[in-house]
Amino acid sequence: MTLTKIPESKAKIRFQDCDPFNHLNNAAYINYMINAREDQIDQYYNLDIFKLAKTKGISWVVGTNQIAYLKPALLMENVVIDSQLIRYTENQLHVEIRMWNHDKTELKAVLWSSFVHFNLLQQKRWNHDQQLLELFQNIIEPIPTNSFEERISQLKPQKV
Repeated sequence: MTLTKIPESKAKIRFQDCDPFNHLNNAAYINYMINAREDQIDQYYNLDIFKLAKTKGISWVVGTNQIAYLKPALLMENVVIDSQLIRYTENQLHVEIRMWNHDKTELKAVLWSSFVHFNLLQQKRWNHDQQLLELFQNIIEPIPTNSFEERISQLKPQKV
């Protein structure tokens, strides 16, 4: 079975998440994007991170976030959020998450998040087991740069 390397989902921008200009609040972008990623890995990869935390005492914690706001997401707008695993190590994941308009013709934001695999019971960084490493090997979709700034310039529409 071939796994989807770039899963996507839809969301509607809600009133409580907007600023007085009816734009999605800067901090709320991260919530929408991380929530979408959590839903996608459960739906597309059958990986329920909350069940893992409860049954095995392992999960991931956010190590870093870098976000670029390219176009505003507006009140009641339907958006598409896609994501992909761009790199991984024995105990870290690096994910790119993008928010688009409804037909994916306008990129609104790009988020790079690094997640540290963590043993909740021992309160320390933890290596991924073989099953997780095999999943990551099957879904990784690298990108042609390690620089966030360079990636943003690659994704921005070129002005003529």
